[in-house]
Formats: sequence, structure tokens, C-alpha cells
Amino acid sequence: MGFPDRIERTVEIAHPPEKVWAAITTAEGLSSWFGDDAAIDLRPGGSARMSWAAEGVTADMRVERVEEPRVFGFTWHIYGLPDDDPRRTYVEFTLERSGAGTRLTVTESGFAQLPEDVYRKAFDGNTEGWAKELGELADYLDAA
Repeated sequence: MGFPDRIERTVEIAHPPEKVWAAITTAEGLSSWFGDDAAIDLRPGGSARMSWAAEGVTADMRVERVEEPRVFGFTWHIYGLPDDDPRRTYVEFTLERSGAGTRLTVTESGFAQLPEDVYRKAFDGNTEGWAKELGELADYLDAA
């Protein structure tokens, strides 16, 4: 297919990697910026769940990679597919110390497996979503 397979966003955050790590890998941190409610078993193979009450959406995730405090990865359901569809995308957060702060890169891959009618909705929705969510992460850390 001729579709881009991945979304990649990099942001500079004025907080050390350890603080950013806690915000992206704990239920308390995730529910403060990413969703309304979160649960996470932070180990490869562990389960995680996020919910957004206003949208009535819940995302079940599987933790795939944990290399504290540098890399955190999970798979989750693809927006726009039926709940029982087994296809997933892989999301990876990579943290690098950058001066006194952190360079955070988020990559979501696996979109090329989708048919054209689902691809555009999922890819565009998640591209917009990551821009919004990373802004909320920075705001949360700045206020903490």
C-alpha cells in the first residue's frame, strides 16, 4: 500500500526524564493528562486500560516494552475497527535527556495494515490526537 505506516512526534519538555517517565507509565500520571481514568501493569505482557468519559471510549492496551526511564511501548486497538478486530498499532515513547529537560519522541506504527476506508480515519485521528495529547502532557508537567 502507498500509505504512511507511522506517526512520529518529538517534543522538548522542560522536565527531567524521570518525571516524564512517571507521567507516561503510572496510572496517576496517565489519568492526569492522557485519559480520565487509567490502570497499568508496567511489565512486558502487562495490561493497561485508559478511558475517556466524555467520549465514552475505553482503550485496552498491552505493555510490550519497558526500559526505565528511556523506552515505554504498548499496543492498542485501532480506532475505527470493530472491537473484536485483532489488528493493533504499536506506540513507543522514547525519552532522551536534553539539557535539564527531556526530548520525548512518540511513534505509532502499524497503519499500513489497514484498508483504505479505515486508514484515513485512524491515521488522521491519531495524528491529531498525538499533537493534542502531547500538549496536555507538557501542561500537566508544568503545573505539577
